[in-house]
Amino acid sequence: MKIISTKVHSILDYMSGILLIASPWIFQFNDVSPAKWVALIVGAAIILMSLFTNYEGGVLKTIPMPAHLNIDIVTGLFLAASPWLLDFNGQVYLPHLILGIFEIMAGVVTDRTPVREHLTDLDRP
Repeated sequence: MKIISTKVHSILDYMSGILLIASPWIFQFNDVSPAKWVALIVGAAIILMSLFTNYEGGVLKTIPMPAHLNIDIVTGLFLAASPWLLDFNGQVYLPHLILGIFEIMAGVVTDRTPVREHLTDLDRP
């Protein structure tokens, strides 16, 4: 069931990237180095990938939407598992787990075709 449009997904991408980058200070785990760096790197990667995705929020539009969504799922799995993979679950795990699950779900329930691709040639500007 595809309940999120690519336009909404693009907004969610930029918002979740910014939230991940800010999360070490918002949720006060900036002193847990691996947790902080995972959040910073994944947040920056989400924003960077969004800039290159072929959807309403993309600038360079070189990454196809289906590839973007597959990467979202893999990234979400890594983010959710990272506290245990990198052994910082004793200090912090909830932000990574929740945002990772959010990333997985966004990848699963988003339409794989940007709205503009549904238009006929007559509808295109």
